[in-house]
Amino acid sequence: MERTQNRKIIIFDDDEDILSICAYLLEEQGWEVFTYTDCNNVAERVAEIEPGVILMDNRIPDVGGIEATRKLKSSDALQHIPVVYFSADSDIQSLAAYAGAEAFLAKPFDLGDLETIIDSVITKSS
Repeated sequence: MERTQNRKIIIFDDDEDILSICAYLLEEQGWEVFTYTDCNNVAERVAEIEPGVILMDNRIPDVGGIEATRKLKSSDALQHIPVVYFSADSDIQSLAAYAGAEAFLAKPFDLGDLETIIDSVITKSS
């Protein structure tokens, strides 16, 4: 039996402009998008929605993207969900690796790059 692709995505970012642009673009691509401006109760939110992908900002209230990502990756039930770390920080690649994310995307980014990176982490995880 073929596994159907999970078309749910969570975006954690405190920049509402980025949330609305990304949500609009991803919904046009057929995604069901959930957005949060903080990462409080990150494990509970992710477990409730069970997304196929998570986009995680580095500088998000309250614990920050690194702690939030590590919390997800330390959970047996949630660690399989790919996290794309995205940030305007110049050392985004090392921050993503430190957090345990599967991929990273530097801000500002091209919307085509967003689609490409999401497709690549989904392909790897399935």
